[in-house]
Amino acid sequence: MTAPGMPRPETGRPPAAIPVEEAYVWCEALTRRAARNFWLPIRGLDPARRNAMCALYAFSRGADDIADEPGIADREERFADCRRRLDGAFSGAPDDETFTALADAARRFGIPREPLGEIIDGAEQDLRVSRYATFAELKSYCHKVAGAVGIACVHIFGFRDPAALEHADTLGLGMQLTNILRDLGEDARRGRVYLPEEELSRFGVTGDDLLAGRVTPEFRALMAFQVARAREAFARSQALFPLLDRSARFCPLAIRAVYAGLLDVIEGRGYDVFSRRASLSAFGKLTRLAGAWFRARFA
Repeated sequence: MTAPGMPRPETGRPPAAIPVEEAYVWCEALTRRAARNFWLPIRGLDPARRNAMCALYAFSRGADDIADEPGIADREERFADCRRRLDGAFSGAPDDETFTALADAARRFGIPREPLGEIIDGAEQDLRVSRYATFAELKSYCHKVAGAVGIACVHIFGFRDPAALEHADTLGLGMQLTNILRDLGEDARRGRVYLPEEELSRFGVTGDDLLAGRVTPEFRALMAFQVARAREAFARSQALFPLLDRSARFCPLAIRAVYAGLLDVIEGRGYDVFSRRASLSAFGKLTRLAGAWFRARFA
């Protein structure tokens, strides 16, 4: 699916006639442009896996954009169309660059439709749900928008034990919790508060506090609790890596290292996620990527 705001390349052919190689080139260009943190780890994969990861990113990004891009009036119909197009891809009739590449990747690596459908479900949930009462509710959302992505990735990486799927879901949980903490202010301005209401209440923090960017002692205590939860998910996800094909381990190790680094940045700033967006310096990123490479090669 050509992401909203990103025009379809002029191919001069019906979408279904787009060659697979051309579709992968388009997905890679999108990934390079829109996901630098993601692009660096997947560069170390062999070409077939790298192509598949770019297709998966383009698909996931397209679903996210339906929910988040401004000026879209028919979001529900766009999601319904996205599901129809996913069905078309799995039945051998993809209709644009993203779905052409995704269909080929699913065939090559045995990616099932279920997690891909869950990715759409999670993005669409943002249209209907703006608050989560409990962590159980939030965890279910995290599975759809991140854990399902991890499960699809594990099929691309190659795994030797079905337990890898559960561990990939756990890694996705840690990543999505990190995203939520990093983007608290931006999400609040969109009317979304992902942190569970029962936990906000327990720590004495309100949605208005998030919208106003108040870094109070209560807010810092809440954030310390959430950072510890995300780190615990990352620690449990360690069981994933020995179950993956060794040649593909660097990619998920690197992604986890970068996201864990974001938690360090958030903590180091006294949990102030409002004044500027948490990000790793170039040196910090390279250091973590080097550590991931060493673990992938020798651990």
